[in-house]
Amino acid sequence: MLANTIFEEAVERILDVSKRFGAALDAAGIPYRVVGGLAVFLHVDPVDPLAARLTKDVDAGIERRDLPAIQSALEPHGFTFRHVAGVDMFLDAQHPGARGAVHVVFLNEKVRPQYVEPVPASAPVRTKEGILIAPVVDLVHMKLTSFRLKDKVHVQDMDAVGLITPEIEATLAPVLMERLREVRATE
Repeated sequence: MLANTIFEEAVERILDVSKRFGAALDAAGIPYRVVGGLAVFLHVDPVDPLAARLTKDVDAGIERRDLPAIQSALEPHGFTFRHVAGVDMFLDAQHPGARGAVHVVFLNEKVRPQYVEPVPASAPVRTKEGILIAPVVDLVHMKLTSFRLKDKVHVQDMDAVGLITPEIEATLAPVLMERLREVRATE
């Protein structure tokens, strides 16, 4: 039971950061969506809790033009903006350290110049916890674009529970479809 308690505490911590971040932006009327590993977790968990992998931090997609308003909206809630080593993030005073940070990526922009696609900006979906997350189709595009080992694992997790549908596959550019085939060949 100790491991279960540690896992549950980690889930609660990351959800707390996400909820407080989201609630502040919701109250200010600023659009956002959680992306990355936490969004994958929140899509996979309701389908198969045993297949859901916890991530270490929160990643959020925002519009670049909203950054000053986001800084103002988050500051009273203990989030401080930092740009470190080319990464924009909000550090959470309640959960100091990298694991309490919310890393931001900018919607409709490439995270890295060499990436195939920019960060998609489809309408987010709200989880039962009240957190706005990127839809599966956007996550598949992002994960296949980044294509690091952890991204491949996230794609496997979504695919294993049936979240990557033929409709989602039909939205993939040929290079991303080839990457999906590669991921599936290693399962």
